[in-house]
Formats: sequence, structure tokens, C-alpha cells
Amino acid sequence: MKHTTLLTKQVTFAASHRYWNPNWTEEKNRRVFGKCTSPYGHGHNYVLEVTLQGEPHPDTGMIMNLYDLKPILMDVLADFDHKYLNEDNPRFKHTIPTTENIAKALWELIEVRIIENADCALYKVRLYETPELYVEYWRES
Repeated sequence: MKHTTLLTKQVTFAASHRYWNPNWTEEKNRRVFGKCTSPYGHGHNYVLEVTLQGEPHPDTGMIMNLYDLKPILMDVLADFDHKYLNEDNPRFKHTIPTTENIAKALWELIEVRIIENADCALYKVRLYETPELYVEYWRES
């Protein structure tokens, strides 16, 4: 049996967004997205969990030093934290910033940085929009 080690780091950020499909009528947007269509947007205190997969280094016992991981996450989140995602983050100019789409965008941004800076792999991101709602986005084997 092969074993693997997973390391998860949790960080938080606050952001607001609006669900709106410009190709639909106002009535259809309201029917599909409900109160999330407010032109003023609405915000969340998101919790992001980033899980890395790898073998602990024989000299350090770590998959990745958390002192190296945290700045990567903070740098990526600079375009998300305290932003109105529809207008302030270019990734959502033409994409509805649902929790699913935000999780995918975070994966893409974090994965590149992990590949550049570590001898491990990004395994999963879990993004909580509320304590009762989260999305997972991960690499399949």
C-alpha cells in the first residue's frame, strides 16, 4: 500500500459579489439567482483551505514550509480580499463569481505558485462561503 501525506493550511478573506448573467433578462436573473442579484452585491467572510500533497523532506520532515506557503496564499488573495469581485478582479469581468468559479480561479492561481516554489503538488482547495456551504476543487489522479 502506498502512503501519501496531505498538508492543509487555512486562511480567510472577505469579498463581495453579485450573481448576474448579462445574457438573461432581469426576470430570469432574479428567478435563478434570487436576492444574489442585488446591484449592490453582497459579501462573505470566506475560509479557504489549501491542501498540498507530497512526501515530507527527510531533512525537515515537512511537505512545504508554512513560512513559504503563507506568503504565496496572501499574494494570491490580494486580488480577492476586500474586493467587489465583479469589478475589482479581472477574472470575473465575464464570469459570474459563484463559489464554484472562485474556487477554480484560486486553484489556478495557487497551483502555478506551488509548482514554481515547492517540491509538492496542490491537491485540493476547499472554499467556504458560509459555515454551511463550501466547494471543493481538486486534482484527480
